[in-house]
Amino acid sequence: MTPVKNTPAEFALFDPVPNPFNPSTTLSFALPTTSRVKLEVFDVRGQLVATLLDERRSAGVHHVTWNARDRSGQAVASGVYLCRIQAGSFTDTKRMVLLK
Repeated sequence: MTPVKNTPAEFALFDPVPNPFNPSTTLSFALPTTSRVKLEVFDVRGQLVATLLDERRSAGVHHVTWNARDRSGQAVASGVYLCRIQAGSFTDTKRMVLLK
């Protein structure tokens, strides 16, 4: 299989932008191959706050915005949150700070 032009060489989860943030932040990630991607937000106690993505995505760089809302659509409190990506065998976590 021939690599697609500008396809990332490896999996990556980039730092959220902006960070600290209010009212939203953008999470970007790179996929070298089409993969099932799960992108989740947790509080510092490890409790799941939101699932931002749980689907197959093509190779390339992708962007997802988190609007600081939980699974039920309620605004979350100021504080530290963790974003975790799982794509194939790749897993990484980034820290985000919501300031209101």
